[in-house]
Amino acid sequence: MIEIIGFVFLGLATGLLASTLGIGGGIIFVPSLVVFFAFEQHIAQGTSLAVILPTAIVGTYLHARRGRVEWRVALLVAAGGIVGGLFGAWAALSLDPDLLRRLFAGLLVVIALRMFSS
Repeated sequence: MIEIIGFVFLGLATGLLASTLGIGGGIIFVPSLVVFFAFEQHIAQGTSLAVILPTAIVGTYLHARRGRVEWRVALLVAAGGIVGGLFGAWAALSLDPDLLRRLFAGLLVVIALRMFSS
């Protein structure tokens, strides 16, 4: 029961932060699943991708209602994202889980450093 409450709370926190800050929820969701729920990296990433879809739909809908979506840009980026998603999923599934976790952590550190220096 506590784990269910934890998952619901994680969903609420991820949805709130992703929609408020315009970030990919995976930045919050994947490390949380690995650290707090002992998920293997591959499973955390796959689960994150499945969970982000409804969050993104709701956030997009609300922003679009206020005219705050550049649809042309969104569609062009989405087209590239589909192709990148295929290659990225293939690459991630071929990597050792520990290496994948370290690469993900390294990406988070690089992003944080870039944001702090901006």
